[in-house]
Amino acid sequence: MRDVLQTIPRKALFASVLLGLLMVSTSVLTKVVTPTVKMSEGKPALDLTALVPSEFGEWHEDRNAAAAVVNPETEAAIAKIYTQTLARTYVNAAGDRVLLSVAYGDDQRGEATQAHRPEICYTAQGFAITRNDVGVLKAAQRNIPVRRLVAVSGSRNEPITYWVTVGDRATLPGVGRKLLQLFYGLGGKVPDGLLFRVSTIQPDRAAAYALQDQFVNALFDHIGKAPTEKLAGKFDD
Repeated sequence: MRDVLQTIPRKALFASVLLGLLMVSTSVLTKVVTPTVKMSEGKPALDLTALVPSEFGEWHEDRNAAAAVVNPETEAAIAKIYTQTLARTYVNAAGDRVLLSVAYGDDQRGEATQAHRPEICYTAQGFAITRNDVGVLKAAQRNIPVRRLVAVSGSRNEPITYWVTVGDRATLPGVGRKLLQLFYGLGGKVPDGLLFRVSTIQPDRAAAYALQDQFVNALFDHIGKAPTEKLAGKFDD
């Protein structure tokens, strides 16, 4: 074999190796770009209305305040991107209100859902994003990576917490999401996923985030581990 290699000019050998690497890369990329099996197939259909109760702990749905939840897009646009959406406003005995929005899609390969994350959607509806930070929400015995925003429109000051899931993992838009897309694509899988968002309309940003964390913890404590994993990804071992 060594004698054979020595008979090949170095330039030709280099070109052959490079061609081989390109062929392997093309094969891998083709598999990533065209995964064939949806992760949602063979699983019970996700029902956000059933998964997220209208009452839990000290919180119950305020059906008269649903319009306060900022709609990420028009209904026609949502139907093209998401399989299901849920928007509710919850209130507790103290009169605190938390706005909840969940959008689920069974195909998370592309950039469509990425383009409809809250900082873009709120801006498109006339809000100014005055804060955009990365944080961690401690809930269900785990740390969930989240983005913390503040959206302002006139006198409305709305601190926001959100995360996304790709497949069975919670992550953030950007590099984390792309790496998960690549991971599942290499296995020929089409990942599903969702965007989970909570917000409150109040001037105190720290108090708003604390209230949102309490709300999420109360929800996850009520629904238990398996439903929580559908909303926030699998628990780390």
